[in-house]
Amino acid sequence: MAIMKLTRRKFLIAGGLVGGGLAVAYSLGDDVPGDKALVATTENGQFALNAWVKINKQGDISVAIPQAEMGQGVYTSLCMLVAEELEVDVASVTPEPAPVHPVYANVVAIMDSLPFSDGHHSGEATAGAWAMKQVGGVLGVQATGGSTSVRNFWGPMQQAGATAREMLKQAAANQWNVRADECIAEGGTIKLKNGSKSATYGELVEQASTQEVPQDIKLKSAGARRIIGKSQERLDIPAKVTGQAGFGVDVTLPNMAFAAVKLAPVFGGTVTGWDEDAVKDMPGFIRAVKFETGVAVIADSFWRAKSAVEALPVTFDSGDAVHLSTKSIFALFENNIESDDGRSYSDEGDAKAELSAASDVHTATYKAPFLAHACMEPMNCTAKVGENDVEVWVPNQTSTLMSWIAEQTADVPAENVTIHNTFLGGGFGRRLETDFVVMAITIAKELKGRPVKLVWTRENDIQHDMYRPAALSKFSASLNENGSVAAWHNRVASPSVTRSFVNRLIPWANTDMPDNTTAEGAADIPYQFTNKLMEHFPSPTAIPVGYWRSVGHSYNAFFTESFMDELAWAKKTDPVAFRMNHLANHTDFKKVLKKLAEVSDWNSPLPKGRGRGVALHESFGSIVGQVVEVTVGADKELSVDKVTCVVDCGEVLNPDGLISQMESGIIFGLSAALFGEITIENGQVAEDNFPSYDMVRLENCPEISVHIAASGRPLGGGGEPATPPIAPALTNAIFAANNDRIRELPLQKSGYVI
Repeated sequence: MAIMKLTRRKFLIAGGLVGGGLAVAYSLGDDVPGDKALVATTENGQFALNAWVKINKQGDISVAIPQAEMGQGVYTSLCMLVAEELEVDVASVTPEPAPVHPVYANVVAIMDSLPFSDGHHSGEATAGAWAMKQVGGVLGVQATGGSTSVRNFWGPMQQAGATAREMLKQAAANQWNVRADECIAEGGTIKLKNGSKSATYGELVEQASTQEVPQDIKLKSAGARRIIGKSQERLDIPAKVTGQAGFGVDVTLPNMAFAAVKLAPVFGGTVTGWDEDAVKDMPGFIRAVKFETGVAVIADSFWRAKSAVEALPVTFDSGDAVHLSTKSIFALFENNIESDDGRSYSDEGDAKAELSAASDVHTATYKAPFLAHACMEPMNCTAKVGENDVEVWVPNQTSTLMSWIAEQTADVPAENVTIHNTFLGGGFGRRLETDFVVMAITIAKELKGRPVKLVWTRENDIQHDMYRPAALSKFSASLNENGSVAAWHNRVASPSVTRSFVNRLIPWANTDMPDNTTAEGAADIPYQFTNKLMEHFPSPTAIPVGYWRSVGHSYNAFFTESFMDELAWAKKTDPVAFRMNHLANHTDFKKVLKKLAEVSDWNSPLPKGRGRGVALHESFGSIVGQVVEVTVGADKELSVDKVTCVVDCGEVLNPDGLISQMESGIIFGLSAALFGEITIENGQVAEDNFPSYDMVRLENCPEISVHIAASGRPLGGGGEPATPPIAPALTNAIFAANNDRIRELPLQKSGYVI
């Protein structure tokens, strides 16, 4: 865990809410220069050499990591960059969460967020991307999401290792009365090139820390690297295997109380009454606390708090959402998609005119359900509220936002807010949200000076999530005499994640702006058509929606890659060849697709009842192609036999880490494709736990083979891009096996037995 102490608030900006992120930010920090950001966190004889590296006199090296470790291996990958330049092994450095300071801003996340920034494809080449980079630097938002960790921090952390190395070399040179270029760094020591003298980093660090941080340090050439590009063992695994890792649910503090909640079952419901007398004599009962959407019980153990709150009589006003259902929501989508209220995200040529004149138009409608995040570690937060301060222990994806929310909820000065970050037992976008943090602090205010740990049950977690939006997509396309797409029109209806997210945080903000998450993976497909129109039809409902691993790509990839497959089969063209014919000059996409066909044995025959399906998709700056092999029995018994994956994310930092993320994203997306569905009945969620919201297990997990095809593209992300292609590759494989075209997820709805 790391302690993050706020100094003072600079300003609060509420403005451009957009695309894949939030350009509304709480700017934190004070006048401490970036290179001094770690000074306040030094302990046990440590000395900070810059904002990223601390070393003590024993030579122990600590590296500040601004990103949340939620299983994606970011502690290891970012430490690799420092270790490379500092000339030490990765295993010899210890990662720790960075404090709150603008120097740790995730600028790439902000840069990617606006519709006009085009940060994935052109970097800073566009004016919008450049402008958002400047905004991101000013705001100083620390956040983990959008597959941006390595993309944002590769340069700064490599530079941090190099500057620390040069400061240590200069300290040695000063002691030995030689020039710094006569010294070399090697394995935690500085040596004279002639080998006559040496000193450890621990012996030199105090003097080195008194120097100015040098600028414009030359980094190692690619040929001289020992670590970057080579697989490394994960730094966080030993603690997780031995049980020493500190997750939010592991927090234990002196005199700690525990809280459990009963929440309004209907979205938007409020508490109208409760009978505390009915439970106040139960063992361990301390207090019942009402908040707008529910009631909590505080007790001396979680089990006693849970037992009491379940027995607590509570009445709710269900509000206007009580009549909502999955059926009525899709009826809304259907109505909206036929209106003239669409927002165009891609418009080339004149697709409508071309389709009107075409004699043969292919159409299809696809549906994707609401999905829960279902993190293995349910939502939890421990809070301690004093007379004029608040301290919070929470697994989260943005310490900046948690700090602001804590200040607002506890009503204390910003400088009196302390955030302790923990490991995350899964995030997937859910831990960008603040609902459970507000709840924990509100409850803890009733026991001033005493820490209270709020833990949600799995039922709370499934039924009160911020869900991946449901979506409806309608396609129309015509093909020319050569079998190529002449016109393509895609209409998508869904709620806006950004609007929902921002309205929860800042209800008065204007969120009627374009939202990239609604169109990503649909408007920016690599296939080139002379006439292409992609429109989104905003369809807000009372169901709260939020960022879910790969966000809009997660359903738009299913829509677009399924329809591409339909068109290929309609023209009796091989699905790989059909895609290749529409990639024109996109050599990077072609390279991935060609390699995918080779390593998956695409052209080898399969016996009856078996099939292969393909999908190709770009998200977060990375291209991922997947081929799925399935076996389908006579009674729709489905076996997902094999997944072959090819990824191009530009330069690869940690190959083993990238492969692990591809495997993780595939299993995550496969769970959703096979089983995932949140259904709404009478304004509330019908599913309540894993028996009704199932996941891929060892018994039905396919063989997964991952291949890397680096093309020299700009650096892309690795955490999310494997999730979008898996659903269409799977359903395309089923069609190849039995001619059953799946247009609605999950597969269980179509009667398949997994």
